[in-house]
Amino acid sequence: MRSWKRPSANGCCTSSARGKPDERNRSPAARNPGLPAVQGAARLPARGRRADLPPRPAGVPGQGRHSRDARGGRAQAPAGRGNRLSFTVVIPARYGSTRFPGKPLAELAGKPMVVRVCERAAASGARAVVVATDDARIRDAVEARGYRALMTRAAHATGTDRIAEAAAQLGLGDDEIVVNVQGDEPLIEPALIVTVAATLREQREASVATACHPIHDAASFANPNVVKVVRDARGFALYFSRAAIPFARAGGLPQCHRHVGIYAYRAGFLARYATLAPAPLERIEQLEQLRALWHGHRIAVALTADNVAPGVDTPQDLDAVRKMLP
Repeated sequence: MRSWKRPSANGCCTSSARGKPDERNRSPAARNPGLPAVQGAARLPARGRRADLPPRPAGVPGQGRHSRDARGGRAQAPAGRGNRLSFTVVIPARYGSTRFPGKPLAELAGKPMVVRVCERAAASGARAVVVATDDARIRDAVEARGYRALMTRAAHATGTDRIAEAAAQLGLGDDEIVVNVQGDEPLIEPALIVTVAATLREQREASVATACHPIHDAASFANPNVVKVVRDARGFALYFSRAAIPFARAGGLPQCHRHVGIYAYRAGFLARYATLAPAPLERIEQLEQLRALWHGHRIAVALTADNVAPGVDTPQDLDAVRKMLP
């Protein structure tokens, strides 16, 4: 499910010198109980600690090339068991891009772009990272770097349909969380991945979780390639649109938010999504997430404070991203 091609995870509480919790490091849920909004960009823990995750329980494999883990293992327990945030990242990677054929294999500092995305996803602490592709060349490049790839049908109408097929192949339980990270987002923040997964876990009413950030300039607000989202008082999506919403009758720039194209789903919802008829508004706006809203499913939208790193749509974008690599 993708709306904008370019478009952080709960930290552990620490004590200050006076023994009070440090608000900067408290989780979004602790600061705002019951709300899916994330007030400010989530942070990753210090080097050497897994993002937002307590120690791995016994019997769950570790993060190594030859173990059944984020480099290729299937999930083995329901999401959210105990206090541990558990999720699987699936990265859709299609070879036949109209504007940039072979884009997932484009070289970025000596590695295919899709492998760069896998590395960022693994840094989130996901229990499994899997690439869903329709091309053997992408599969081979991913597996050569130690990550897992699944072959999926070429004829999927949407990226969400491809994710649904991959989740079915993985045999995930209905309540397990699947995060869709686009294969052309080599600079995605691992903490953002954790944020959307945590939002979905906390919001049991939601079938899907995604993210947004504030828009501060009129040009972006008016740009139809910048998808806007309007949320309700609890942080659930009311509508997504390419139009400038909400409309400011009195003039000026209203409080508005740009949708970030990352999604977390419950695996059971993915199976149902594939059976839902496309919605009229989905066809008009060319925004597939409107299908979920049309059919009565709720989408929780986490609010982050910062803009997200750019993705890659064209060869020119690739050159810009190369300059931003650490």
